Amino acid sequence: MNNFTYCTPTKLIFGKNSIEQLPQVLAPLGKRVLLTYGGGSIKKIRLYDKIKTLLKDFEIFELGGIEPNPKYSPSVVDGVNICKRNKVDVVLAVGGGSVLDCSKAICAGALYDGEPWDLIVYKAKATKALPLVDVLTLAATGSEYDCGSVISRTETNDKTAYSDELLFPVASILDPQYTYSVSAKQTAAGTADAINHVIEQYFCDEHHAVTDGMCEAAIKSLMSSVKVALAHPDDYEARAELMVCCSLACNGIFAIGTVKSGWPCHAIEHALSGHYDITHGEGLAIITPVWMRHILNERTLPRFVSYGVNIYGIDKNLPPIKIAEKTICMTYDFFKSLGIPMSLREVGIDESRLSEMAHHIAVNEGLEKAWAPLNESDILQILKNAL
Repeated sequence: MNNFTYCTPTKLIFGKNSIEQLPQVLAPLGKRVLLTYGGGSIKKIRLYDKIKTLLKDFEIFELGGIEPNPKYSPSVVDGVNICKRNKVDVVLAVGGGSVLDCSKAICAGALYDGEPWDLIVYKAKATKALPLVDVLTLAATGSEYDCGSVISRTETNDKTAYSDELLFPVASILDPQYTYSVSAKQTAAGTADAINHVIEQYFCDEHHAVTDGMCEAAIKSLMSSVKVALAHPDDYEARAELMVCCSLACNGIFAIGTVKSGWPCHAIEHALSGHYDITHGEGLAIITPVWMRHILNERTLPRFVSYGVNIYGIDKNLPPIKIAEKTICMTYDFFKSLGIPMSLREVGIDESRLSEMAHHIAVNEGLEKAWAPLNESDILQILKNAL
């Protein structure tokens, strides 16, 4: 096991009616609150009204309409301007990963004198940030329990991962009841995203029984719980397991003491949604089995065997290559069983920009240093095979 330093300062407040604790969470952070949210679903489920009632003693400013694959302009820029103009004390993000990601960038940019994009692309380092609190309404990205975000810049087709330890939420309020209304499409895509977060950490050279066991348990929980949630959207236990697994899947605990993989599937998908604005989890589900098949070789074979035997219960006495091939097929079949489109053409992507995207990924994502190295030619072949 490798040396590691691990710290997650975010307080998780989990369970039914945990929203009641929101005033006590915010009070030490200040009275001037920027409330951020997406397309209005929080109003349909009456969460917006509940929050406004709970925060009647606070001064609330609002930034609504934050998009999936959150955009630097207008959302981040507008949020930063609201914070600066109104001397906001704390940002309250209510929604899913896109709202949280956008809010993290706002928290950093609000206390920075320069162009916020410089922080996102690491031209400059934030020295301070506004505190962030969130109320989660979609189990998927794990942004509620980490310091990372992903921000898109439409004019350059960039979708950039931005991480800073200043951006851990102070507290995340997790009530599975607020995910009952999440559509089947988003429930499936969010679960695919979380499963891929774990896969990206599982497929690495140096690993150990502790993290392998955590990864395998999380994936099996996600796979079983999503089927229940799709059939019975208001099943509390299924929604609870999805929420907890998604929160843990991307905060680093499943990778302690291991060597990071380079997250190749995310790197490739970021270009897809950066260029075409597709649903992130669907893009990952399309790419992951294709990536698996492309990197399968004598060196990577043992990890496929471990994954297939421990996740899918494949007979360990089969020839290793048969186990690996069956593992890849079962991964594809599982995502397809959730109703996710499993080809790029199904989500509106044809061959016209594949070379452009492959070059963008090769130049910007550093996948030649990944667990299974990928050069531009490899990336282009994966994209072609995903059509």
